[in-house]
Amino acid sequence: MSTHAVRKSKVKSPIRIVPLHPHIRDAAAPAPQLTYRNGPLLTSVEVFTIFWGKDWQVAANAQISQQMNAFFDYILTSPLLDQLAEYSVPGKSIGHGKRTGTVNLTASEPGKSVQDSAIQSLLQSEIASGTLPAANANSLYFVFLPPGTTVKQSGAASCKDFCGYHDATSAGTYYAVMPFPGCTGCLGGIAQFEALTSTTSHELCEAITDPVPGQGWYDDNNGEIGDICAWKTRRLGNYTVQLEWSNSAAACI
Repeated sequence: MSTHAVRKSKVKSPIRIVPLHPHIRDAAAPAPQLTYRNGPLLTSVEVFTIFWGKDWQVAANAQISQQMNAFFDYILTSPLLDQLAEYSVPGKSIGHGKRTGTVNLTASEPGKSVQDSAIQSLLQSEIASGTLPAANANSLYFVFLPPGTTVKQSGAASCKDFCGYHDATSAGTYYAVMPFPGCTGCLGGIAQFEALTSTTSHELCEAITDPVPGQGWYDDNNGEIGDICAWKTRRLGNYTVQLEWSNSAAACI
């Protein structure tokens, strides 16, 4: 477990971050075993991607945004989603998802530093205005921040303490925040785009199986499905994804 993950657990906040690389699970922690806490699951996830800021219109960044949308189009009907079916429960069967759209938000800018509370407010206002689709039980908004923007959440900061996170607003809107991987700890020794798809897959799988952190499939000692396997990757199709914990295999697969 990373130092940041330990710190978060001390304040009784469920782990829902991608920790910095390298990530070493606490050897003293009991063997992982996710248990279901009776909360919601995203059974047919509907991902809407949000690229915040005019910097995403720069040619190199625009190409990355297009590549990330293609990644979602592939991954949401891939064997990675099939793998999550083991976490289905009666009345809630986890299946394939879809990407429902994308937008480059330029009416406001995130700046060099943005608070999680500002991202929540942005989602609320853009949903209310109709720029973003209304949330339903399967909606998951993925917010991608441009290069050079730090996000601060629960007293911690991206590239200092974590590389991404997912959460739920008080109104029950599910979202993930993906800072641009611009530091060694968020590259993990792999190429920039591969690091981004790896951390994105981490948060996608966690948001599906534990959309309200700690209320879905969770392990009090080891965290969520992705935390247990942080920075262990594999190739799936043309993409790099993170391994995820399997209760049935008792391993990261």
